[in-house]
Amino acid sequence: GDRVTADQIVAQTFMPGDVTPINIANQISVAPAEVPHCMLIAEGEEVHVGDILARSNGIFGFFKSETRAKTAGTIESISHVTGQVILRGAPMPIQVCAYQAGTVKEVIPDQGVVIESEVTFLQGILGIGGEAFGTISFACENKQQPFTDDLLDESMQGKIVIGGARMTGKAVSRGIEIGVAAMISGGIDDEDLKEILGYDLGVAVTGSEHIGTTLIITEGFGDIAMADRTFNLLKEREGAKAAVNGTTQIRAGVLRPEIVIPLEHKTSPDNKTRQVNSAGILETGVPVRIIRDPYFGLLGEVGEMPTELRTLESGSLSRVLEVILDSG
Repeated sequence: GDRVTADQIVAQTFMPGDVTPINIANQISVAPAEVPHCMLIAEGEEVHVGDILARSNGIFGFFKSETRAKTAGTIESISHVTGQVILRGAPMPIQVCAYQAGTVKEVIPDQGVVIESEVTFLQGILGIGGEAFGTISFACENKQQPFTDDLLDESMQGKIVIGGARMTGKAVSRGIEIGVAAMISGGIDDEDLKEILGYDLGVAVTGSEHIGTTLIITEGFGDIAMADRTFNLLKEREGAKAAVNGTTQIRAGVLRPEIVIPLEHKTSPDNKTRQVNSAGILETGVPVRIIRDPYFGLLGEVGEMPTELRTLESGSLSRVLEVILDSG
């Protein structure tokens, strides 16, 4: 029943800290069996940088040797066989944000929560970087305008900036410099993307990149303008808070980069629209985007869904559907 924001932490756990082995026997020049008796800090106790860990007995009480901690942590074990002490660093917190603003409908023990909300949901073709949050802001006046670096300014820091046609490499660099949360546009040049990443993008999973911002391409590579429907829908939500995720997987279990913008009550669609959008089922009249040549990137709606199998160019038999393009 709790209301959460997109960047609110809804789950947290701790991973064990880094392990640092310390050869106490060697550092204070004693036999390994003597190390437990020379320790000044017991197992399970905390250690701070500079604390004295162990001190030798010396000779007749003189010429004592000691060693100090160079890292902080907790003494995990003291070995009388190897003469080593294992120092465990501070636990590392792992936090999960809500990502989608809304109402918590279910708490899944030891995992997370289920959040429900009405949203404007858009998917792109390719993304770079993980989750990001911010306010929708426009850099381009229309979908045909290239997304260049001169369109970005300091006021866009922390925002999700929408472009139009091709996003240039200089624009991405400028966005990272300013601190833009995410950048979305119709296309991008393959060479620019290679320069941004420092390597050729493979066909595996993206989303783990840390370039300083999240990128989402809605149409594909090249000088391609954003689709009318996508641009206009984003324009309607200008100024709204949104969450984006650039994670993309091309092969089995396809994942597409996404933009999630919670709807205010006053702009909520009617029940019929909600049912169509939330179902995610292909049926006559449902809007679709073609992602195969020779019609890559074109928008339309499902016309017919023949039940009989058709022979594809590869020679295999498969069910198909007919798409009525927006152009007619």
